[in-house]
Order: sequence, then structure tokens, then C-alpha cells
Amino acid sequence: MKCDWVQDNIVFYVYNELEDDARYEVEQHLARCPACTAELKAARKFHATLSQTPVTEPSPNLLAASRMRLQEALETTTQGGFWQRLIFDPGNWLRQVRMAPAMVAVIFIVGFGGGIAATYNFMDSRQPRVDFADKTPDASAVSPLEASITGIRSITQDPGSNQVNIKYDTVKTNDIQGSLNDQRIQQLLLFAARNNFNSGVRMDAVEKLTQAPNETNVREVLMYSLQNDTNPGVRLKALDGLSGFVRQDVRVRDAVLQSLINDANIGVRMQALHLVEPMKADSSVRSVLTRLSQSDQNASIRSQTRAMMAQVPEMD
Repeated sequence: MKCDWVQDNIVFYVYNELEDDARYEVEQHLARCPACTAELKAARKFHATLSQTPVTEPSPNLLAASRMRLQEALETTTQGGFWQRLIFDPGNWLRQVRMAPAMVAVIFIVGFGGGIAATYNFMDSRQPRVDFADKTPDASAVSPLEASITGIRSITQDPGSNQVNIKYDTVKTNDIQGSLNDQRIQQLLLFAARNNFNSGVRMDAVEKLTQAPNETNVREVLMYSLQNDTNPGVRLKALDGLSGFVRQDVRVRDAVLQSLINDANIGVRMQALHLVEPMKADSSVRSVLTRLSQSDQNASIRSQTRAMMAQVPEMD
């Protein structure tokens, strides 16, 4: 057994991730190789140091923003490269696996996870739908307030009513139904608006939240979606929900002004401009409009802001 192979697998040895026969071979080699023994000591020392370092939990905002960036990257990435190499050049792929034990470990973990997911999907198909309108112990037992939610699958609303049906994932897919005024329904909608990978689900969530924007936490999420969501349709829905608060809430007005200045989508900017037009005499709004009328790169924005500024009386 060569030292290179042993040193490549030292980390797996420290974390007890080697098969019994490979572990035995490593131990036999370590007994007669001082260089690899020194490498093992260094790896164990490094592991001990890492174990003493406290783990900082990421903030909800960071998680949501990271998930959105990941979804955007996934949507623009060319698919199929790995599988094409696997199918059309298996010899080269197998050589890479043989020379990269870390890849073997990753494949094992993915396969193991796939088996678990298949088991949960099978069990989920046998579970009945839970209606939170039913106040039985079974309904309260799966309350999303107590569950670890991993994602929202879909959001639908019954035509002509305020009844909403939400399918969400924990370790399995669940299905609940209730009024838009139900706190548990609102909690899932808030989660979907900030965290879901699917832009269509985020849009559905924001659209439902705009029906009850008076709630402070709902307004916060609408502002977050306006400033951070990668989908312009979601941002437009958030603007619709915030439209009634631009005059009375300074934070909402500032968020709309930021969209007017910085949003990459001209449709979102035009909608934001329409919302702040009634407050064009306000000092903060007037300052932004003046700047845009003079130097904005978009001709339509320049033209409309100039027309608005022409209607504002001169201030002494």
C-alpha cells in the first residue's frame, strides 16, 4: 500500500468512514510508516481544534437569500453533463472514482439519501390529508408551528372563497387547508414567500399575502420580497400588496424608492414610480425623482420623472 493512498484516506479514517478491510490496511501501514503516522496525528489535532470551535447558526435572511441565489444558479445551469459522462464514457468515470475516494463517499451518501427519500415518498402516499379546520388531536399533532418545514410544494385557493390549501414538506409531504386568517396558514405563506426554491410558489404565496397586508409580519415579508426576490413577477406582486402603505409607512416608501432606483426590471421600476407619484411633493420622493429625471439611463424613466417634477410647485 502506497503512502499517497493512505494520506488521501486519513480524513476518512479519522471520521470512521472507511470500510473494515480498508481501515485494517491503513492501520497496518501506519504501524510501519512514520510519515503517515505523523500525518494521522496532524489530522486528529486539526479535527480536535475544529470540534472546539462554536458553530454559528445562519440568520433566516442569509438562508433565504442563499436559497434564492442557488435556485437562480440551478435555473441557468446546463444540465446533463455528469450523466452524459457517466453513460457515454464510463471507463473514464470509473477511473476518476477509483482515484478519488472522496467521490465514492459522496456517491454513497447520495444513494443512501435517495433510498430514504423513496421510503418517505412511499409512506407519504399512505397518509391522509389533514384539514386544520378539524380540531382533532391528529390535526394539532402535525401543526406547522411544531414541525420542521423544509419547503412548500404548492399553494391553491378555492374560487370565490378565502380557503387556501397548502402542500408542504417536513420529512414527508403534508397537506393542510384553512382560511387566510388562520395563523398557521399565514405562517406557511410567510415561509414560502421567503424561502421556497420555486418562484411560482413564491408568487402564489405573495399573492395570497397581499390579501391581508395589514399584519406587520406580512408587510415585512412583502418588503423583503420586493428587495430580494430574483423573480420580477414576485416583486410586482409585492408592490401590489404594499401599494396602500406607501403614504403612511415611511419604511414601505423607502423600500419602493429603492426599487425605483435599483431594480433591474423596467416594469417593476415603472410600477414603483406610479406608487410614489402621489407623494411627489415629499422631500425624499422629490429628491429621488430629481436625480432620476437628470441622469437615469432609461429614457422612459427620465421622461416620466421630468413630467412629474414639472407638476411639483417650487419650494422656497
